[in-house]
Amino acid sequence: MIPLLLIAAYTLVGIASFAGLLHLIPRLGAAGTRIGAWLCRAPGLDLVVSVVTWIPPTVLGIVLGWRGVVGAIIGQVLGMLVWMFAHELANRKRDGPRIVTFLNRTVGRLNNHIALWVTALAVPVFIILRVAELCVYPILTPLVGLPRYRHGDWVNVSRHKFNGLVGHDLIWCLYCDWMTGVYSLGAEMLRNVESFWCPIRFASGKKCDNCKLDFPDIDGGWVPLEGTMDDVVATLQEKYSPQATARLPRDQRHPWFGHPVRTTVEAKATDVT
Repeated sequence: MIPLLLIAAYTLVGIASFAGLLHLIPRLGAAGTRIGAWLCRAPGLDLVVSVVTWIPPTVLGIVLGWRGVVGAIIGQVLGMLVWMFAHELANRKRDGPRIVTFLNRTVGRLNNHIALWVTALAVPVFIILRVAELCVYPILTPLVGLPRYRHGDWVNVSRHKFNGLVGHDLIWCLYCDWMTGVYSLGAEMLRNVESFWCPIRFASGKKCDNCKLDFPDIDGGWVPLEGTMDDVVATLQEKYSPQATARLPRDQRHPWFGHPVRTTVEAKATDVT
């Protein structure tokens, strides 16, 4: 039986080596630049995230049981810490202002670092959300005409290009970069689902106020609670009937009420008339 520490060590080496490869690829000429750009956007980014998150503990867990899972996670954390140290060492001349320095002074070093690692517990949640975006939502496009999306426009990372962002600051900013895109794409998809299947405002005015930022149709066309089912069907008829969607692209036939494709098509129609 392979010892737990040996599993962690192998995982550490694997993660650190993969990180080194990611740094090397963009330096391999034009082909490397293209590959590097592909890896910064979905679906290439999905591959990178998978390699550094769920694949090691899943594979090692299947092969080695609980020791594989625990050892992989320990190795992943240590690999991340080693990368942060190496990256800061390689960029030691960049001794200007740091996000981590300011936040350590503001909330305390221990509080700041514990809080950051607590946020890492949400990684499985975002991975599950990403799987739903890839495997569940796309089924709805051919079935009921909900809009198709180019995932790379949402799920991508670019903060590594920001001058002076190194080591600790960089890795956590890349995490935020990725999870914000995943969340935003999921919210966009859910806007379509909500407005298509149930365009009715919530009974709680507070909930409406809290949710209208992510679901603008709450104030942009959903039927008030005091309305009737006739009102609901009339709203659906107005937004989703063949006549209402005739000008929309075939793969975006039934978007949420405020979707940009509606305003773009309406503006073009106005220009023509």
